[in-house]
Amino acid sequence: MMSQNASLGRRLMIGAGVFITAALIVAAILISFVLHRFVQGQIDQRLDAQILFLASMLEADGGGYVRLAGSADGPPFDRRRHGWYWQISGPKNVLRSRSLDGADLTPPDIRDRPLPPPPPRPPTDDDPPPRERPVPADGKGPYDRMLHFRILSVSVSGTPATIVASAPRDAVLGPLWEAMRTLALSLGVLGIALICAMLIQVRLGLRPLERLRQAVADVRAGLRDNVPDAQPSEVRPLAAELNALLIQNATNLERARKHVSNLAHGLKTPLATLAIALQKQPPGSEDLHGLVVLMDRRIRHHLGRARSAALGGPVRTRTAIAPRVADLGLVLGKVNADKAIDFVNHIPAGLVVTCEQQDVDEMLGNVLENAFFWCRSKVVVGSREETRSVVLVVEDDGPGLSPEQMSQAMQTGQRLDESSPGFGFGLSITRELAELYAGFLTLDQSPLGGLRVAIHLPSAGLD
Repeated sequence: MMSQNASLGRRLMIGAGVFITAALIVAAILISFVLHRFVQGQIDQRLDAQILFLASMLEADGGGYVRLAGSADGPPFDRRRHGWYWQISGPKNVLRSRSLDGADLTPPDIRDRPLPPPPPRPPTDDDPPPRERPVPADGKGPYDRMLHFRILSVSVSGTPATIVASAPRDAVLGPLWEAMRTLALSLGVLGIALICAMLIQVRLGLRPLERLRQAVADVRAGLRDNVPDAQPSEVRPLAAELNALLIQNATNLERARKHVSNLAHGLKTPLATLAIALQKQPPGSEDLHGLVVLMDRRIRHHLGRARSAALGGPVRTRTAIAPRVADLGLVLGKVNADKAIDFVNHIPAGLVVTCEQQDVDEMLGNVLENAFFWCRSKVVVGSREETRSVVLVVEDDGPGLSPEQMSQAMQTGQRLDESSPGFGFGLSITRELAELYAGFLTLDQSPLGGLRVAIHLPSAGLD
């Protein structure tokens, strides 16, 4: 029994192959049967014609002897021991064809055999009466050769006689096998042609499903928003259901993002304010500050899980980095126009990450805003590609941070440490957003003298 998981192409090919094979076998059997009847009918007509010819020349002398009024050894009955024989048996004597070469022709006993059916053609004046039609028989004849007989009992002037004409069985089987060989070759070629046509038909028939699969893959990769509606009528309902599911997922995602964002603004900002207030309290309030830090960590953890679940479906988001960096650089350059900052963008034009555009804008905006604010005269943005990720690097020539300050800036609860120059909410938010996409954030000293921020994000390749 075929597995339920077998491919549609395999099912169609196996089913069509079985049907084609069965049809060709049945056709071969039927054609061979028709050919056998045709060849057999031709031989029978020839033997019956010989029998009628012999009956027309048969005479009796009244004493039980029979004779022929002329010669009846025309072709092919003139070839000796070739299987084409005739014989007339009377009460007192037997007449034989020269081809028998003196041997006796002993046909099978047909006395209990029913009369043959009448021929399909209308009778003529030369045909014998229906009950005197020749009877067929098969058996071994002289010289151990298989023969096909036609036997007719007649009465000439009151003298009974039996006329037997025979043909070699090879005269029937030989043309039949020759025709069957040609037929088998023709059916084989036809079978190969049908199988090839079936393979082409299966491939053409399943091509819309392959296009649909590719369209779904493009949706997952973010190359398109929905599945094309232009589909064959059999596939169109499936495409419509997929598009409805995509719309529903997008709606649920947007709703979840709004809930997460609202919850983040509703909880994290008051906690951050409380943490700042506790830092200004006199000594002895460290326990309360630790409790606030723990609450912030747990809230951030569960918000991250909620947002990851909202983004954890099919990857449909693709954001090109170069235009986002260019737009942010243009805006920040105008905001800091008094510093005449040299902004260098080394991002390739086709670099794409699998992140939401607003999250990319928030991450890059936070880091670039700090770089523009604390740089002296230059900000450089570059990138490099790793196995399945993209590293976005932002460097400036500002004062930078010491290793202790970098470690402190990355700790939870220290995002608003005003003693560390230039890092408040922005760096922590950037790190959290990167972690939601299975990425991370690193800080290091820049060759320019300032800070070097590297954001690791999942890659979507090059467009």
